[in-house]
Amino acid sequence: MAVDHSQRFQSTHFGDADQYLIYEWNKNETVFVDTVKNSFKTYDEEVEHGSQKKGQAIIDLLKSKGVNVLVSKQFGRNIRMVNKHFIPVIIYIESPIEVLPILNKHMRWIEDEIEINPPEHKLFTIKNGVMKTAIKS
Repeated sequence: MAVDHSQRFQSTHFGDADQYLIYEWNKNETVFVDTVKNSFKTYDEEVEHGSQKKGQAIIDLLKSKGVNVLVSKQFGRNIRMVNKHFIPVIIYIESPIEVLPILNKHMRWIEDEIEINPPEHKLFTIKNGVMKTAIKS
């Protein structure tokens, strides 16, 4: 989950989060594991916003932590890189604590996407229900 220093979701791109909250799904509930500082927040941004180097650095960081689902209010253009490694999920709530029961309720959809393991994951949007859409190139 991409959050700010107060551990709230902000209307910024996933790569611009201050930190990432890592949770683990254990088939019944989502359990907090760790908080990881986003040391790549401004990495290579002087060259271009949404730099591919920055995107790859964040991908490598989160893959090393065993992450396979990313939750944020927004994703930038690097979503086309991200969805090759992770399932991106857009939410419309500011508090991770409020998001957890919604994710738990819809985890079947996410588990199905993990099991299918396509070359590029679909974008999940969770608001009142779940919407799964292809990411345009």
